[in-house]
Amino acid sequence: MKTQNYILILLIAFSCTMCNSSKKDKEENISTEQASKTEKHEHKTLTAEDSLKLVNHQIEIKGDVEFPLQLTIDSLKKMKVVTIENLKITGKGGVIKREVKACKAVLLRDVLDKAKIKQTDHKDRNFYIVERASDDYKATFSWAEIFNNPTGDNAYIIFEENGKPVKNGEMIGLCKNDIATGPRHVYWLKSIEVYKIE
Repeated sequence: MKTQNYILILLIAFSCTMCNSSKKDKEENISTEQASKTEKHEHKTLTAEDSLKLVNHQIEIKGDVEFPLQLTIDSLKKMKVVTIENLKITGKGGVIKREVKACKAVLLRDVLDKAKIKQTDHKDRNFYIVERASDDYKATFSWAEIFNNPTGDNAYIIFEENGKPVKNGEMIGLCKNDIATGPRHVYWLKSIEVYKIE
């Protein structure tokens, strides 16, 4: 009888240990998954040196365009420049991350018009546009957003903030009328790519 009680106690102790171990493993897996999700959706804080490595002195307009371009700040200044006043960069829930009193920019639509999207006729509209950064962060637009929607009047390439060159790259992509402007706020803009949806 004593032996049976002893074995029963050992089995109970063993099962408790296994439960705790399994629970701990599950908690570790959950925290690892959360960390990886955070890494995917948030920019890491970079040193000034790392940020400099990502700077581009020109942006390439490529893909399904008739005239591939390489635009510099000087190129943009020769286009129709607009001033954006009291710009607010917002994140999730409308939280203001940054405010800029005045920006100089050109419309993304004007850049795409200059490169001329390869359309077979006026009904050929199944394209999407990718703004890509040096760190491979991407923001996308549809043809309709840029050419048949108020978004086209609010999607910019910014090259000056408060009278000074922009930080985090020489040019920034931004869509001003998004509810949260952060997701389509592209630092270190490297290229604007046009692709046809087949």
